[in-house]
Amino acid sequence: MPGVKVIAPWREWDLLSREKLLAYAEKAGIPIDMKHKAGGAPYSMDANLLHISFEGRHLEDPKAEAEESMWRWTVSPENAPDTPEFVDLEFEKGDVVAINGEHMKPHEVLAKLNELGGKHGIGRLDLVENRYVGMKSRGCYETPGGTILLKAHRGIESITLDREVAHLKDDLMPRYASLVYNGYWWSPERKALQVLIDHTQQHVNGWVRVKLYKGAVSVVARDSKDTLFDKTIATFDEDGGAYNQADADGFIKLNALRMRIETKAGR
Repeated sequence: MPGVKVIAPWREWDLLSREKLLAYAEKAGIPIDMKHKAGGAPYSMDANLLHISFEGRHLEDPKAEAEESMWRWTVSPENAPDTPEFVDLEFEKGDVVAINGEHMKPHEVLAKLNELGGKHGIGRLDLVENRYVGMKSRGCYETPGGTILLKAHRGIESITLDREVAHLKDDLMPRYASLVYNGYWWSPERKALQVLIDHTQQHVNGWVRVKLYKGAVSVVARDSKDTLFDKTIATFDEDGGAYNQADADGFIKLNALRMRIETKAGR
């Protein structure tokens, strides 16, 4: 936002490592309760309602597996409950408004899904990222609620979005994510993309049932008053003339025309 003063001590002081920061905090009597069990600096951790991220220490070696003790929000999938849990999510214009019939505010939705997903070991990520400044950096993330939301949202979109609209949205998602990640939230291009995305969500209404089990979330059922799924057309049984298989002949010939021309030219 123009005119906002950014206070960023890490860019201004002469403490160039986590070790020096810990030493300074100890000298100043500032309690640090996140020291690593082996001593020294903790992981670099940043948390918000959607996720918690971890960087530093042995994560700087891509060959090293993350320690189990590092994870804060999730149990290991191996130690998750042996019985799956089913959760219903209700959507209005692309947003979750209720869980298992209980209407909630957005922050309550995320908090509840973080709790449910964390219990089942869902949402652990180990990534090597391409940073905006040019380096590659490894980070581990826990986003149990976000993982459930993404899977459920894809589930309701699968029956409410037109095919080409869905493909266009998939094409634009990496661009949108990069703009947000790199700090261009207030840019005109992000605002333009937001208008398009909001338009795609006007009919993304309905409910999705997900199964949570041992680190995995899967969609098992979905329905919507705005569904584009027509079982009278999609059926393997008699469709009453809704679909004529013979129509495929001309369709295939036209779509293959450019390839026949390419072959005829000897390419």
